[in-house]
Amino acid sequence: MALSLTIRRLLTIQPIELPVFHPIAIKLQHLLETPNFKMDEVIDLANEDQSLAGQILKMANSTIYIGRVRTETIKDAVIRLGAQQVANLAMAASQASLHASENIVIHGFMQSLWLHSHACAIGSRWAARNAGYPQYAEQAYMAGLLHDVGKLYLLKALERLNKAGVAQAALEEELLLEIFAELHVEQGCRLMQHWNMPKMYSNVVANHHDVTFDTSDTVLTTVRFLNAACKYKGIGTVRDTSIDMLGLPETSLLQLGQEELDELYELIEDTQEFEM
Repeated sequence: MALSLTIRRLLTIQPIELPVFHPIAIKLQHLLETPNFKMDEVIDLANEDQSLAGQILKMANSTIYIGRVRTETIKDAVIRLGAQQVANLAMAASQASLHASENIVIHGFMQSLWLHSHACAIGSRWAARNAGYPQYAEQAYMAGLLHDVGKLYLLKALERLNKAGVAQAALEEELLLEIFAELHVEQGCRLMQHWNMPKMYSNVVANHHDVTFDTSDTVLTTVRFLNAACKYKGIGTVRDTSIDMLGLPETSLLQLGQEELDELYELIEDTQEFEM
C-alpha cells in the first residue's frame, strides 16, 4: 500500500526532541570529539546520571562484554575499557532503555529493533577487528548501534500520535514496514544533523542502504555487512535467507570467508540472549 501523505506529514513534523538520545550519552560523544579531553571529564560526566551509570556497569559486566576483571565503578570501566568504549556503552545502555512502549505493537517493533541494532553493534566491532581494522572497532560498534536510529524516532513519533488519538492505522505491520522503508533514513539523518553527531556516524545512517557506496569507508562497509548478516539470520523485523553473504562486495572488501561468517553468526545469535 502507498504510504499516505497524511501519515507521512504527521510523522515528519514531529518535534526532533522526541526521546531518542540520552543527553549524557550525547555529551560523552561530543566530549570525545574534543582535542585533549581528560579521562576525569569522562568519568565525571558518566557519573552525572546514577541510573545510567548503573546501566553502563551492568552492561560492561554482562557475558557479552566482560573481561577478566569485574568492573565496579565508572572509573574502573574507563581504565579497563577506555573512554571510547565507555561512551559507547553509555549510548547502548540508554538506547536499550528507550526501546520500550506501553503500546503492544510498538513495543514489539522496538524490541526487534533493539535486538537488531545491538547485534549490528557487537558484530561490527568483531568484523572490524577480524578484518584487520582494530583501530575502527569502537567506531564500527557505535555506527552499528545507530544506523537504524531513524526507525526508533519513527516509532516514538507514532507512539505520541497514537496517544493523541491519530494515525491508528499506522500500527498495522505492513504499513509500519512501509513507513520504515520510506522514512527511516531521511529521519535518521534529520536526527544526526540536529544533535551534531560525528560525520562518521551520520554517513552510515545516510548510506547503509545505498546500492553504491564509498568502499574506502571501513566503518560504513562493516555496518552494511552486519546489516546484511542480521537480515540473513532474521535478527530484526526481516529475514532473508536468499542473501549470498559470501558474494557480497562488503564481505569481499573485509576479506572474510565462510569460517569467519560461521563465527559471526554464532556471535550475533548470542546477542539475542542479552537483557538489560
